[in-house]
Amino acid sequence: MTHDITVTEMFASAVAGGKDRPFLHYFGAVLSYGDVDCQSAAFAVALQERGFGRGDRFCVQTQSLPQFIIAMIAVWKIGGVFVPVNPMYRTRELGLVLEDAEPRVFMAEPHLLAQAYDAFGDGHRPAWVISADSADNGTLDPRVAPPIAEVPRQPFSDFCTIIEDFRGQAPDNVWIDPDSPAALVYTSGTTGKPKGAINTQRGLALGGILACSAQGLAHHGVVLTLAPLFHVSGVVMTVTMAIHAAASVVLSYRFHPDIIVEAINRLSPSVAAGSITAFIAIMNASNASAEVIAKLTTPMSGGAPVPAAVADDYERRFGVALRTGYGLTETTGAAFMEPLREPRRVDRATGTLSVGRILPTFTARLVDEKGVEVGAGEAGEVVISGPCVSPGYWRKPEETAMSMRPDGFYTGDIGFFDDDRWLYLIDRKKDVIIAGGYKIWPREVEDVIYSHPAIREAAVVGAKDAYRGETVKAIVSLKPGAAVTIEALGTFCRERLAAYKVPREIVIIAELPKNLSGKILRRELRD
Repeated sequence: MTHDITVTEMFASAVAGGKDRPFLHYFGAVLSYGDVDCQSAAFAVALQERGFGRGDRFCVQTQSLPQFIIAMIAVWKIGGVFVPVNPMYRTRELGLVLEDAEPRVFMAEPHLLAQAYDAFGDGHRPAWVISADSADNGTLDPRVAPPIAEVPRQPFSDFCTIIEDFRGQAPDNVWIDPDSPAALVYTSGTTGKPKGAINTQRGLALGGILACSAQGLAHHGVVLTLAPLFHVSGVVMTVTMAIHAAASVVLSYRFHPDIIVEAINRLSPSVAAGSITAFIAIMNASNASAEVIAKLTTPMSGGAPVPAAVADDYERRFGVALRTGYGLTETTGAAFMEPLREPRRVDRATGTLSVGRILPTFTARLVDEKGVEVGAGEAGEVVISGPCVSPGYWRKPEETAMSMRPDGFYTGDIGFFDDDRWLYLIDRKKDVIIAGGYKIWPREVEDVIYSHPAIREAAVVGAKDAYRGETVKAIVSLKPGAAVTIEALGTFCRERLAAYKVPREIVIIAELPKNLSGKILRRELRD
């Protein structure tokens, strides 16, 4: 497996293999590899005309649109750095990213432009602002339609007009170093300010190749977009994986379970990577049936722990194994995945579902608080090395030095290996609850709660307690039509957990808070 590869080379190879092959499906519209190559070339020329070049940052704040992918490829063709931003960010949050990344160009959906202009401080005002409309490449389903846009008073350019103005032109040739930054993907910093993980051309390309192999994506296959494109999983586990296989990508603007089920039925995608909450929503969709969902032959969930009970229920209902994996923004996608042709493994003592084995090119160790490697069955922090691992955080030397050490990337995740080096994640190091001197990992309690037939989603957090310091609090939502009392759920937990792990407080709500990636936001549930 070659490591000296760039995303731009991979895309050029896919185009050369068949310009007419479908690349992007978007609500009935289809863009071929040739279409995207032509449009990205035109957009790259427009960027170069505006002085955008090697190392410049291009920030985009949209849902999963064709323009997102076209612009991303254009930026990569001329050596730029793509900076995707969560479209749920408000003015303050967007301003923090803009202040750090200092993009030369900013692109957003029309309804987001007004607040974007409010976020442009004098020190980080982009030289060019572009609008990308969700309805430009297809008839958007009204179930996911964005709000009516408030037209900003400040000037902006239209993406489609730019493409037409430069159609047929090719950008100046730019040599792309495999180790050059290709993306800044922002995560939460320890100080509360976002930090941009640098993902290289090599990392994004290799991450796509590894995902393609691990998920068994066939050449010219079909990939379903579940993770939003602003997330590293969307870029790597969807886009660069598809490019490597010259496959097509199904886009649906933003996640809606009924629309996703309809897309599976219509286009028969074989592969999809998404959060467990997305798969839970699909399982509870009114139009989900075994006949339809079984068409998605290789679903993979990562980004948050997958309860064994949910994985078992998915396979029982649809006859397809829901595979798990593990990776971070800093590892440029998955570093561990369950092997396709081996049965899943669940730790008998804790009920924890394994995230599989390490993927090629990566190495991993588990270390204790002193940095000493621990043995099989012992808990330790996961430390990962390899060519896909980020070289650091953008303009954050202290946080880079803390996490990206000479012996690997310190993930902050706690887990253990079995004798065959299958990894079992326990929880985030920072999420441990200490009640009366006992350490309690929320993941273990959540796994027990998920095994109750009425539970749809669960989150366990630490709550302040005058006597114990902290106590265990569980917040749950129920499956449609299901019912359970707090008392019954408490009894269920007491029968399966040590007394100090049993939630002292249980709250039932309609919907747990999540980010746009579908990850449950524990921090919003804490006291």
